[in-house]
Amino acid sequence: MIACDLGSNTLRVVEVDCEGRERVREFERIVKTAEGVERDGQICDAAVSRVVAAVRECRDYFDFSKGYKAVTTAAVRMAGNGREVVERIAQETGIVFEIIDGAREAEFTRLGVENRLDKLGLGTERYILLDLGGGSSEIVVKMGDEVLSRSFAVGIVTMVEKYGLVHLEEGIRTSCKPIAAFARMLKEKPAVFVGSSGTPTTIAAFLQGIDYAHYDYRKINGYRLTLQKMEEALQRLLALDKASRQRWVGVGRDDLIIAGVKILIEIVSVFGYEEIIVIDDGLREGVALSQC
Repeated sequence: MIACDLGSNTLRVVEVDCEGRERVREFERIVKTAEGVERDGQICDAAVSRVVAAVRECRDYFDFSKGYKAVTTAAVRMAGNGREVVERIAQETGIVFEIIDGAREAEFTRLGVENRLDKLGLGTERYILLDLGGGSSEIVVKMGDEVLSRSFAVGIVTMVEKYGLVHLEEGIRTSCKPIAAFARMLKEKPAVFVGSSGTPTTIAAFLQGIDYAHYDYRKINGYRLTLQKMEEALQRLLALDKASRQRWVGVGRDDLIIAGVKILIEIVSVFGYEEIIVIDDGLREGVALSQC
């Protein structure tokens, strides 16, 4: 089963073998979907063109005639022209994206993460899951049979556009207050905090000496990332020049990853954890598994 995830910054596509519940092939491109959304309330033509080009490129890697499901998240659902964007992508590529809300985004992400946790033998009964995206953050708390999920308007791309790097830390503290309130209302604190999405996976790779071109999800899944390691990675990345940083985190992500680490540290801290378990699998894998 093929699944496409058009996020606020990245197009991610995966093909999953339904029988083994494992990846067959994958594709990823930085498209900056959310560029200008915070400022103008619209997805700009340049962003749509980047998405269309990336979707056309990924069709060389996958046979979509075998069946697929494509979803898009915060940037497109927030934009005033979101439906027009989806229609244009369909007209120019033949791939139809469904705009999903935060609750479904969190549920798909949970499916992908739980599949990987199960394969790693880490348990799926009690955990907190953070999916830190470009336009929003989804948090799932699972305590046995009880599952709570919330979507918060805290995204890496939109936060950088709104506050800039100069006022970012103040903006993060303000924007994360609803997340802190959610953390305080929890009846118990699960032993495991899971971090999915690009920021924790990129930092886990960076700390292992793996650059963007040689990223390998098999070396990322299950990595234990402490607050101390996050701070270490942040300082090391800040010390690099732009070209060097792009080698490690990808072109177009050099400033965003700095913001992402700062947001990650804030959210993990307000929940009172010292470390997270990094899982590369997320929304796109969950979408594929839901269709299996």
